[in-house]
Amino acid sequence: MRITRRKLLQKASVLAGATGLSFTNPSTDNGDKGQELRATPDSTVDPIELLDFEPLARKRITPDAWEYISSGAGDELSLRWNRESFDRLRLMPSALVDVSSIDLRVNLFGRELPHPILLAPTAYHRLVHHEGELGTARGAGAAGAVMVVSTMATTSIEEIAAESKGPLWFQLYVHPDHSFTRNLVQRAEAAGCKALVVTVDTPVVGLRYREMRIKFSLPGGMDRPHLRGLPDVPSGHLPREKTIYSALFDAKLSWKDIEWLRSFAKVPVLLKGILNPEDADRAVRSGVDGIIVSNHGARNLDTVPATIDVLPMIVERVKRNVPVLIDGGIRRGTDVLKALALGADAVLIGRPYLYGLGVMGSKGVALVVDILRRELEAAMALTGNTSIKAINRSVIFRQ
Repeated sequence: MRITRRKLLQKASVLAGATGLSFTNPSTDNGDKGQELRATPDSTVDPIELLDFEPLARKRITPDAWEYISSGAGDELSLRWNRESFDRLRLMPSALVDVSSIDLRVNLFGRELPHPILLAPTAYHRLVHHEGELGTARGAGAAGAVMVVSTMATTSIEEIAAESKGPLWFQLYVHPDHSFTRNLVQRAEAAGCKALVVTVDTPVVGLRYREMRIKFSLPGGMDRPHLRGLPDVPSGHLPREKTIYSALFDAKLSWKDIEWLRSFAKVPVLLKGILNPEDADRAVRSGVDGIIVSNHGARNLDTVPATIDVLPMIVERVKRNVPVLIDGGIRRGTDVLKALALGADAVLIGRPYLYGLGVMGSKGVALVVDILRRELEAAMALTGNTSIKAINRSVIFRQ
């Protein structure tokens, strides 16, 4: 019996009403080519995969918050490539392997972690949920994930540390006032942060046009405790007077400043925002303790490559002298497996846990990590890998 497209859509509508799901067609711009039905959750249904959180979060947070979090730089090509490059990689399964026990544990800087999924530093958590970074810390602790606290947090590192049940790292933007920067590092260390993540890819502000169109700034009553005491600090990231420069970032930041930071930091120092293999080599020679391959969530310079595409080049140049982590575009446990197979020691996620926070508070953060962890565990089992250490490039299908 031939079923027309109209009848198929009618059946989908009946099913949607019975299950609480709404069905949308993501290909309406392209006629009938490639059309498919995909279930989109509503607010009455618990998310079951990371992609479920995004449309839910968009409904719950303010339009300004949505544009700020979801936008990228320029034409947002790199934002799309971060995701597409993971999709292009294929996995090679392996059969008849005893996978009755899967070990996700990793060791970073002398500390054993239950899995290789960390929460990347992201700004302004109170934009998406009233608990802000405290909710994120609770969720991270429940899921056994390291939380990297941003300089641009809307809650102080001291308050977050008091709430956190898991390890914290601190992300640092080096300010032109080096005495202020030193004080901030010492605050993070005193609060118990186990590593310092120095963002090195933002000497100037990325041109995020969606953010510019809404003239983004923090709502009244919301501030950045780590920047208190600094004069003339704008309430958003946008540069003033049509300049590319911002009072928040040090445009003179150089390798000598990294050496200066290392001279007094009491915890491991990682550089976040490395895409160029030459920079990775210089970082190792400068004595840093780790590298995070990142394009800033595609929020700074558009048309840079996807992070997963440059990861093998960075790993080859570093030659296992320091841990290499990666962020950007990770939405599946299979993405985590691919990154580990190409040499990453761990991964970080950003937007997904913010969407989880916006939808379900701390429980949403924990659920996002748990979903990703469970997907990674399944992917490892189906490719015949029983531990993180066992994963190698044979997992990637080569034509």
